[in-house]
Amino acid sequence: MARSATRKRSAHSTAPSTAASAAPEGVNPKAPCPCGSGRRYKHCHGSGYAPPVTRPFEGLPGETDWVALRELVSSATATLRTTDGREVTLASVLPGGSPALVRANGEILLGLQMQTSSDDVSRDVGTALAAALEAPAGAPVDPGPVGAAGSAGPRLQELLDLSVPFEVTVHDDFGFWLEGTEPGAAALAGLEHANESILPTVRLPGLESAYWVRPGNERAHLRWVRPEPEERLLDALARLGAAEQLLLGSGTRYAGAFRALGLVVPVWDLPADVPAEDWVGPATEFQNRLEQALAATAELTADERRARAGLLSRQITLR
Repeated sequence: MARSATRKRSAHSTAPSTAASAAPEGVNPKAPCPCGSGRRYKHCHGSGYAPPVTRPFEGLPGETDWVALRELVSSATATLRTTDGREVTLASVLPGGSPALVRANGEILLGLQMQTSSDDVSRDVGTALAAALEAPAGAPVDPGPVGAAGSAGPRLQELLDLSVPFEVTVHDDFGFWLEGTEPGAAALAGLEHANESILPTVRLPGLESAYWVRPGNERAHLRWVRPEPEERLLDALARLGAAEQLLLGSGTRYAGAFRALGLVVPVWDLPADVPAEDWVGPATEFQNRLEQALAATAELTADERRARAGLLSRQITLR
């Protein structure tokens, strides 16, 4: 059950500003904030609230796939390794939106689509991971408050071995929830109910974070999480749009884009009866056109500026 694509979020934090707090001993209020935001301490955590982290997964291998698993993909996993060498299975979602589970054999499952989140998703998930690393095998994981006003634990960037590639496996169901267990009737019924929410999804091979999904019998979609900064990507897409090169072939339509965790996710409508693998070629050709457009440095023409305005009108920000 991927997070809803129709809910919007303000670009600014809604956390109330409170009176500035005194700097901890040894922290210069005018020095960069220890949280890594780039702001001075007195204008960041020293102001009484933490500013939102625009790109919480920045610096992690596979940032675009982290965004996809958090916001777009129903059922998928990836293997992580912590800085002390422990392996962790990251899941797009766990039963009940749990932040983490520790199986009887000590295996850790870490959930990315959590029930609540703060303005730093990396810290939310990192808090759950830190608690799971300390939990006994088979015991419940208690990370304390996660999300809402802010999580207290470390960020993922502090816990994970950043040399390990982020390789995604997309699943047709949530059967991995029960692997290695002897589930009872209630667990099996819950699994069956969860499986009903899954949308058929395929990660297109050879393309970074391009996901084919079929939400119904009439249309399919290509959702492609892009790594480029938004303004640069919009300029490139506008050049292609003005040149009538924005489509992926006959029967396709550029539907718009999501803004998700600091990245842009263009979306195309596709015919539902064409298999996912048949879109690898057209998407690769589009990737080549996009790279050429990204390399262009000339000012946008009047037609390209109009195309850009049209693209902006079809973007929404995921909550």
